[in-house]
Order: sequence, then structure tokens, then C-alpha cells
Amino acid sequence: MNLVASATMIGGTDWSYLLAAVCFVGALKALSSPRSARRGNLVGIAGMALAVAFTFANQQLGHDWLIALGMAIGTVIGVPAARRVKMTAMPQMVAAFNGVGGAAAVVVSVGEFLHDQSAGLGVAKLIEIVFPVVVGCMSFSGSALAFAKLQELMPGRPITYSGQQPVNAAAAAAIVGVAVAVVAAPHQGLVVALVVLSLGLGAAFVLPVGGADTPVLISLLNAFTGLAVAADGFVLSNFVLVVGGILVGASGTMLTRMMAQAMGRSLPNILFGAFGSVTTAAASESAAAARPVRSAGPEDIGVLLAYANKVIVVPGYGLAVAQAQHAVRELAEVLEKRGVEVRYAIHPVAGRMPGHMNVLLAEANVPYDQLEEMDDANPQFPSTDVALVVGANDVVNPAARDSPGSPIYGMPILEVDQAHHVVFLKRSMRPGFAGIDNELLYDPKTTLLFGDAKESLTKLVAAVKAT
Repeated sequence: MNLVASATMIGGTDWSYLLAAVCFVGALKALSSPRSARRGNLVGIAGMALAVAFTFANQQLGHDWLIALGMAIGTVIGVPAARRVKMTAMPQMVAAFNGVGGAAAVVVSVGEFLHDQSAGLGVAKLIEIVFPVVVGCMSFSGSALAFAKLQELMPGRPITYSGQQPVNAAAAAAIVGVAVAVVAAPHQGLVVALVVLSLGLGAAFVLPVGGADTPVLISLLNAFTGLAVAADGFVLSNFVLVVGGILVGASGTMLTRMMAQAMGRSLPNILFGAFGSVTTAAASESAAAARPVRSAGPEDIGVLLAYANKVIVVPGYGLAVAQAQHAVRELAEVLEKRGVEVRYAIHPVAGRMPGHMNVLLAEANVPYDQLEEMDDANPQFPSTDVALVVGANDVVNPAARDSPGSPIYGMPILEVDQAHHVVFLKRSMRPGFAGIDNELLYDPKTTLLFGDAKESLTKLVAAVKAT
């Protein structure tokens, strides 16, 4: 009877929020595999639509027309942007949308502060307001700078200056001090100062992070936004916001940790280590130009691929830049018709956002069962005739395994150097994000095919067909 009574007391909105939360959990579970990722997106969309619909139906929101107008404007902007975005621009779009989420969390908290200030705010309520303001501002400004780096509106290399870390530490201490002051004596001026300081720290937080570490950065900023939204759930006493935000925050934190492990480095080292430098990259490119490499035309490499028994394709950011995912799938299909086994080896931090290569290959309808994670792919390289590296560099650099003095030493790599033959598709001898040379390029069993990846793959398709 008690259970029945308790269930009766729960309103329709609470049940809808519970169902929405179940949808969110199910969506995350489905997103763990490329095979079920699309279904997971649909389940998550259904959960959010349910939560929004019941919120409008069963709660006295006020200003419904204004809320609907905002949703309409967001839809008009967001849907075309998402549909038209190129796969090469997907990372910066993720950064931009994540920043907007952080900004929304800040607006909600500041709005609640202004609305309830005259009625008096308790300590607990003020803490609930202060936390999303700080974290949301950091997420917004950090995501804005990440977008600018990815869009090449500013240098992608680490930006450092003397005394940078002490300055950042002082800013963090000032934020803590102002936050305590807001809780002790609420005042609009203090909230404005908190917003300004948090925005500044978020930007400073991103400046020393280099291009190679961008996937980890995006994942961490995503976790920040999730935590800010969860805190807003407490501010508004909204169950679905708490659950959704915690899911995003927890999953983003776990993904950040996993990606840091995939790079063989600690998270503090990634965030504060200023990985790579433009000087090193320039020096490496100059030195590489003076060293001989073995290159070949598409006809010769086409013959090598056509008579192989097993080929493993290793995609990297160069694949995304050239939008060559459809061309690489076409090459794989041509090879498979000749009886060649084709697999794809995916490094966790290849590209500029988590799962970047999986997204690209899924768009080209590459069969999911051909995608191999790093731990599953590495044991296969010794029995592989040709490792075809398309636009990757740092994630296959043996220096990470063999050179203790290298900046990337300790980062797990795809061990393509264990294959019988290695073919690199590269635009030039320019090093990767880490700014260091790759000794594998000079290995006698390595062959380079210079040019745009999409054009090179198209030529390889024709060469294999002609063999």
C-alpha cells in the first residue's frame, strides 16, 4: 500500500522525467559502439523531446511564448548548421555547441540570482548558483578558444609566456575568493566579477594546449558543461537536468581520463605541459627535407596493394582534411573483390575530437566489423602485408615507443612498423601536431605517395583495377 501511495503522489512530469533519464542512459550505452550509435542518438533525442514536452504541459513556466521563440531561433540556427557542416569542421562545431551549453548554464544561474536576490538566498542556494557560473564561464570561453584554434582563426600551437602558471593560479585563487564573498554577502557586482574572472581563466586554461591534445581538451570541456548543467538542475529543482548533466559530466570525465591514458600522459601534463612547439616543428620540417625517403607512384603502390593478402588502413586527420573517407572505402571494396582482407586500425586520439575517425568512416558506410581498436589492431600488424597510413603521423611514430627523450615517449601507438610494408599518403614531409620527425618515414620498407589523400586514393583505385 505504501508503494502504491508513493506512486500515486508522483505526478506525470516526474514519471516523464524518469523515462527521459532512462532514455539518456540507454543513449549513452548505445553510443559506446559505432554499430548502435545512430540508434543511441535517436533514443537520446526522444528522451529530451519527452522532457521538454512534459515541462511545457505540466509546469507553470511563465513567458511560454518567449521560451518558444528562443527554441525556434535555436532550431533555425542549429539544424542547418549541423546538416551543412563538413566532416573536417565537426570538431570546431562540437566545441562551439559545447560552449553554448556552458553559456546557457551561466545565464540560468545568473537569472535565478537576480530573480531571488530580493527575497533572500540561503547559503546552499548561493553555492548552487556560484558553481555553474564558474564552471559554465570556463567552458564557454575555453570552448570559444578551442573553436578559434580548430578553425585556424588563431595559432593551433601552444601559446605560453613567462609566469603563465602562477598567473593562472592567482586567477583561480581570486575566483575562489570572490565566490566565497558572493556566498557571504550576495551582490550583483561580485557576480559580474566572478563571471569576468571565470571567463578569463577558461581562456587562459586553453592557451597552452596544443593541437595534438585537442581531443582531450574537447572531452574535458564537455564534462565541464555537463557539471554546470547538473548544478543548474539543483538551482531549478529539476530532476531531468540533474540526471542529464551528471551523465554528461561523468561520461566526459571518464572519456578524458581514457584519452589521456591513450596518449600515455597524465591529464595535468596535457593541460599544462604545452605539448609541441612551432620551433620544433619548423626545425623538424627543415631537417626532413635534407634526408632521402623512398617514394613511388600510384601504379607501383597499386600493384603492391593488389597482390597483398591483408591490408590495414590507418586513418588520421589528413583523411578528414582531404575528405577522403569515401575514396578509402572505394579502395577497400576494390581490394576485397580481389580477395584482399581489409581492416581499419583506429587510434583513440586520431583526429581532433574523440571518435573523429569513427565518425568519418561511418559517414562513408565502412562496415563496423572492419574497425579495429588499437589494442586489437596491434597484434595483427606482424601478419599484415601492407599498412596504409592515410594522413596519420604521431599515432604511428615509433619514437613514442623507442625514444625516451621524445616529447611523445610513452604514448601508445599503432605499431605499423611491424607490417611487412608501410605506405604513407602525405601532402609533404611536414611533421604532425607534436612537431617532431617520424623515423618510420625513412625506414627501407616504407614507401611514400605524396599528394592530396583523396586524389592519391582515387589514383590507387584506378591502379588496382588496372592490375
